[in-house]
Amino acid sequence: MATYTVAITGASGAPYAHRLLQALIKGGHSVYLTISGDGLSIMNDETNLLLKGTETDIQHALEKHFEAKEGQIAYFDESYMYAPIASGSVKVDAMVVIPCSMKTLASMANGFASNLIERAADVTLKEKRKLIIVPRETPLSAIHLRNMLALAELGCHIIPAMPAFYHHPKRISDMVDFIAGRVLDSMGIENDLSPRWGI
Repeated sequence: MATYTVAITGASGAPYAHRLLQALIKGGHSVYLTISGDGLSIMNDETNLLLKGTETDIQHALEKHFEAKEGQIAYFDESYMYAPIASGSVKVDAMVVIPCSMKTLASMANGFASNLIERAADVTLKEKRKLIIVPRETPLSAIHLRNMLALAELGCHIIPAMPAFYHHPKRISDMVDFIAGRVLDSMGIENDLSPRWGI
């Protein structure tokens, strides 16, 4: 099984991150997880998952919520720059920023590593590992688009939170699964979260 870094920022779209984490943990993968302060609040607002207290408190809450094995999730506060994922010497298979705020997008595109999320992304880029972002904003300004282009030119996989409708979703969870499934596809993880075209 693989090891992934997952970062959750302060943009609407926490259900996408929640579903991705469910799939990764159920699949037996290990996750380094960091969540911004606003990301923690939005996670509570949009999924009713309340995470508070110390890093250890939050890690235990996550392990219980996702029924993870001991050591399967390693949670780090966004301010903790001594976390393993702040160094390129620590091997991870890919990093996903889901959802990705425009602030975080701008920082990543310009090498501004002021917190653990931005530093981990900077490490991922410099080590030429797979970086996947799920930007969540509409409409997009020219600044947003330029920042996405800068990351795309560095090899970043950009998967906007744009659910499709060809599979005739009946519930919000169907649309969430579509995006989470596309992210898993980009990570090279087999999944059947959403029907595929023509199958």
